[in-house]
Amino acid sequence: MKKERPALDVNSLFTLALGMVSPWEVVGLNLDAKEKQLDIKVDFAPGSTFPCPECGEACKVHDASWHTWRHLNFFEHLSYIEGRQPRTKCDRHGVLTVDVPWARPGSNFTLLFEALVLEMARNGLTVAAIARMVGENDTLIWRLLEHYVDEARTRADFSGVTSVGVDETSRQKNHVYVTVFADMVTSKVMFVTEGKDHTTVADFKGDLLAHGGIVEKVTDFSLDMSQAFIKGILEAFPTAHLTFDRFHVIQLMNDAIDEVRRKEQKVCPELKGTRYDWFKNEAAVEPGQKPEFDVLRTSTLATARAYHIKTMLQELYEQHPDDAEAWFRRWYYWATHSRLEPVVRVAKTLQSHFDGIIRWFKSGLSNGLLEGINSLIQSAKARARGFRSARKMKTIIYLLLSKLDFRLPSAIPNRIH
Repeated sequence: MKKERPALDVNSLFTLALGMVSPWEVVGLNLDAKEKQLDIKVDFAPGSTFPCPECGEACKVHDASWHTWRHLNFFEHLSYIEGRQPRTKCDRHGVLTVDVPWARPGSNFTLLFEALVLEMARNGLTVAAIARMVGENDTLIWRLLEHYVDEARTRADFSGVTSVGVDETSRQKNHVYVTVFADMVTSKVMFVTEGKDHTTVADFKGDLLAHGGIVEKVTDFSLDMSQAFIKGILEAFPTAHLTFDRFHVIQLMNDAIDEVRRKEQKVCPELKGTRYDWFKNEAAVEPGQKPEFDVLRTSTLATARAYHIKTMLQELYEQHPDDAEAWFRRWYYWATHSRLEPVVRVAKTLQSHFDGIIRWFKSGLSNGLLEGINSLIQSAKARARGFRSARKMKTIIYLLLSKLDFRLPSAIPNRIH
């Protein structure tokens, strides 16, 4: 006849469920059905010894004090672990506090609770939403996330970085910005800093070096034609090549076309309402609009001439690398003899940045990655209805877009030991 195993009492059952091992054990439970709260009391047996936090030598307990840690909910009940945190007395290192195995030092949350919060944040939930769902103050949630981001960034390895993209993004209204640096090969954010002047590049250089990066190994930067970024890169990375984003180059021409159009529509009302048509490639014009637009496009209007000059500039990027320089020279001659002042101005700007434009044929870099990152950042900002500080915005950017090596509590077994 099979021998029945003795039934576990409730304390032993929770000790087993929490994965606690000697000398820790659950010694009491208090379930308040009205307040929907479960308090789990944890203690260690009399006479227990603990390793000295400094040398690991088994030591007797000198004294202990009670602490409380928020744990995962028990069904719909808020759950807390209450336990005595011992201090050992070591002959060599004196009296030291022993870390409890279910929480990190200094935290008021258990590791598994932190794992839940971190996973929710990494899946795009706002801090305000997480705070509501878990019933905690959002300030405490921010501190938790900032800790794990800071801790994970200490393990970031930039030793293999060769190509970097840089762009600014707005943090809030009134021209408050942060600058984002991304690894163009691995498509991840490396560094975020306040502002958008040339000193942001020096800040990035410092962070790169701190994470094992090598300045001379960074051969290329992708950027728009920001004079601040150009100055910063030339100072901090003198051997790197600049690649000016092709979409930014075309955007400059689109702005020139619109300037021509706005001036010309004063005497040519048919140009009103056509602003975005001139920004499109011919193939992108909607079929229903094409006949009307074709009339304007093939006309002798100054706006149409500016459009054709832009089209030729776009074709630069379809040329064989060996032919690109000659193509640009022909385009430059046409643009500067167009007698369209905004177009001439753009042509001269591009000529002064010629090396960075032609570099695209070797590097193939584009700030499309940064534009995508910026879109995700602005989406996160919109969901959060803005960030109260640059620190918080940087935390979310790193959390969502840096592919950091989080040593998450969720990566350990679902046990406390």
